[in-house]
Amino acid sequence: MEENSTKKVILSGIQPSGILTIGHLAGALKNWVALQDSFSCLYMIANMHAITVRQNAADLRRRTLETAALFLAAGVDPEKSVLFIQSQVPEHAQLTWVLNTFAGYGELGKMTQFKDKSAKNAENINCGLFTYPVLMASDILLYQADAVPVGEDQKQHLELTRNLAQRFNYYYSDTFKIPEPYIPKIGSRIMSLQDPTSKMSKSDENQNSLIYLNDSNEEIINKIKRAVTDSNAEVRFDEANKPGVSNLMTLYHLATGISFEDIEKEFAGHGYGDFKLSVGKAVADWIAPLRERYNEIIKDKKRLESILIYGAEEAHKIARKTLDKVYKKVGFVRF
Repeated sequence: MEENSTKKVILSGIQPSGILTIGHLAGALKNWVALQDSFSCLYMIANMHAITVRQNAADLRRRTLETAALFLAAGVDPEKSVLFIQSQVPEHAQLTWVLNTFAGYGELGKMTQFKDKSAKNAENINCGLFTYPVLMASDILLYQADAVPVGEDQKQHLELTRNLAQRFNYYYSDTFKIPEPYIPKIGSRIMSLQDPTSKMSKSDENQNSLIYLNDSNEEIINKIKRAVTDSNAEVRFDEANKPGVSNLMTLYHLATGISFEDIEKEFAGHGYGDFKLSVGKAVADWIAPLRERYNEIIKDKKRLESILIYGAEEAHKIARKTLDKVYKKVGFVRF
């Protein structure tokens, strides 16, 4: 990322808590790649966020590198964007401690994700889970991000980020940019293949519910063949009444570029068997080149590590400038 670039700064990240799915490709990675020419982009593997839920250490290390390799395979270019692992930039934790003193107990308690995750992890409701949104605010504010791509589930966290930035600026003069939500023009919400009323999630225990980005062609075709549809064998886009069929149409549209109207015409009078087979083959063809690139990248550990080391160094340079300002303003002694 150019130091004196006039481009606006955008930051986004994904937790390495499981193999990325086709939902990540459609909803995030496609947009990330498209943004690289018009924004100064920072993309991180959010492994500090991941440990709010208990992780196996070896698995987390492996998945962190796999996630980075999938970012690269999807088209994130380390010469255009800063790609880094969150925990390798200590300023994330350092700024979080300062911002914790500006975050109210009540406002953190209202966070819907904290309530949801607490319900799912009743045996491990830890303080990190509670202050997770403050770490997210630090991620964004460290890099003076102008914009943050957000889905519905993250709007509340971005609002907290804006509040903390404004609060700090009020007490200590302008320090942080106030980030805006970035709503991508392109991007699709991919639903579970087995429960099309729920978003596809890499944490889903039912492997038939999701398509991983490293699934084989055969696995992709078989999962789509088993996808839940409905009893009315009509290929029509209607998310309210035909969520399963609409989800498969979205996948077919993404894989082929064919409009929903033309998909309906193509499969008029055909049963779901023909439709699912066509969707499966199209999606498999779409994912295959990405999977091949991923397999090459993940085998070349030295190159992958060098990209991530360079990315962490670049992120550190930017983050350090912000942290130095913050430490000076709050009165920490600096030598």
